[in-house]
Amino acid sequence: MVDTHAHIEMCEGTPDEIVARAAEAGVDRILTIGLTEETFDVSLAIADAHEGVFAAVGCHPNETTGFTDAMAEAIDRAAEHPKVRAIGETGLDFYRDSAPPDDQRRGFLAQIEIATRRKLPVSIHARGAEAECIDMLIEHGSELPAVILHCFSDAGELPRAVEAGFYCSFAGNVTFKNAPDLREAAANVPDELLLVETDSPFLAPMPNRGKRCEPAWVTLTAQLVAETRGVSYDELDALVTANAKRALDW
Repeated sequence: MVDTHAHIEMCEGTPDEIVARAAEAGVDRILTIGLTEETFDVSLAIADAHEGVFAAVGCHPNETTGFTDAMAEAIDRAAEHPKVRAIGETGLDFYRDSAPPDDQRRGFLAQIEIATRRKLPVSIHARGAEAECIDMLIEHGSELPAVILHCFSDAGELPRAVEAGFYCSFAGNVTFKNAPDLREAAANVPDELLLVETDSPFLAPMPNRGKRCEPAWVTLTAQLVAETRGVSYDELDALVTANAKRALDW
């Protein structure tokens, strides 16, 4: 099994402990995400120290206030690291009033450009702005090798995401009792566009909701997605593992 979106440095325990627990659960590939320039070194050090861990580097939309060329250059430099497999998480978040929308758009476009030039996929955070995110990706990201809609949560945008060929990655919230629309989306994503993740330490899946999530628990999300799709866990494992390998080149 794979975890295509985690924040290992924010989880409970040391990176060694977190990665070991994931391996015991059968999770042998993890993408750990850098949210700001200040976290890049930590994420890259964790990836360097663990064979099955890779990194993404980017500026989270909530951190884009006053986004500058220097911030873009820092992302670009970090992307040179051999274990970087994606740019992100990047995108738009109009749910929180954390960064001006125009700064978010500027940061998003800059990161799309970096990913396109470096031939890296993008890991997308979209909240309260899913339609505009997809619009911008379609308009400006046509040469990206892959787009991963991290923590996919807007079932209404599924048809456009599928038409555009974007990967849809489901996190622990797909297991929540109040998320039947997400389970329906998880059932209907084409095989070749399906991924799973934890977004740990957030969104712990049932029955661990409310606890501090970690990559090992992606197996719980995967089990629910497998049941929703009417396939075995092993079949889902093979599917999302192959998709992640194709999307992230790991």
